[in-house]
Amino acid sequence: MFRKAVFPGKYIQGAGALGELPTLTALLGKRGLILASPSARDKVLAGCGAGAIPVETFGGECCEEELRRVSEAMARTRADILIGAGGGKTIDTAKIAADRAGLPVIIVPTIASTDAPCSGCAVLYSRGGVFESVYYQKMNPAAVLVDTSVIAAAPARFLVAGMGDALSTWFEARACDRTQSPNECGGLGTSAGLAIARLCYDTLLSHGVAAKLANERGVVTPALERIVEANILLSGIGFESAGLAAAHAIHNGLTALPETHAFYHGEKVAFGVLGGLHLSDAPPQEIAAVYSFCEDVGLPTTLADIGLKGAGREHLMTAAQRACAADQPIHHEAGVITAGRVVDALLAADALGRERKRRRGGAPGETRS
Repeated sequence: MFRKAVFPGKYIQGAGALGELPTLTALLGKRGLILASPSARDKVLAGCGAGAIPVETFGGECCEEELRRVSEAMARTRADILIGAGGGKTIDTAKIAADRAGLPVIIVPTIASTDAPCSGCAVLYSRGGVFESVYYQKMNPAAVLVDTSVIAAAPARFLVAGMGDALSTWFEARACDRTQSPNECGGLGTSAGLAIARLCYDTLLSHGVAAKLANERGVVTPALERIVEANILLSGIGFESAGLAAAHAIHNGLTALPETHAFYHGEKVAFGVLGGLHLSDAPPQEIAAVYSFCEDVGLPTTLADIGLKGAGREHLMTAAQRACAADQPIHHEAGVITAGRVVDALLAADALGRERKRRRGGAPGETRS
């Protein structure tokens, strides 16, 4: 395999950056269409000068039914550029719809809850929200426009979930590097991808708590800017150009359990990180550092924190078997990975999380603030 890396065409971040949208749209096309989540449509787009661009409201799930509807809207408006504004599923739907139509896409994340904005892949779900497959686009987004004043106005839980998604980047990149497994570009990871993944992890540990505090007060600070960049750009480039492993496979498995559907992608990925650390026999001091980070910012550290209080081996086996399907990146970890080992790792992660909560005086299910 060759070493491969991918990047978005442009990345623009800062308070007030949304004002660049009309200029960017005119640079890349003549007839734009915005696919927007309801909150983005009502609270974000009104003051950005893009009022002349028609808006299609996102239906709520990145699934084939929604993609057909968006494709019809693109044909009806004769759009030659698509803008996706909102959270992860809105963004993924825009990326897939634009790719299928052969059009450039501008991504405008209104929350920093995942690393989806910069990537050239997207996740398809069933109408009921169960993971189905990963869809790879021909190219990464033409532009990613991140207005940190918009991010700061969103609930802090979104930023924290993004930190959970970003937390996986280094550990999965490291696993792929150690086993020389393929990255999400279909090649070996690059030194740049690995270094960016490590920078992502270091940024989270250094600035995560301060960024959460800023977000809770609705203010843009250097710490918030750094974490938004880590969640969106560093994690996006890092996971794609360095690779995925246990954490995202465990997330994909957990989506098969209906109790987890109320929790965000990054929250489930964060617990997948903890499970992956137990699965890969990570050093105790490293495990402790990751648990401490999760506790400090409010990420799940027990099964109860993702709706699975009291879940036993049989119930968890459903998730573990899906996580260990032949096409899942958990097999980028060293050794032979089985569903039984994954269940053991999840139960071990839960047990340590519960014990740490007991020592801190908190009850399971009370991680997030």
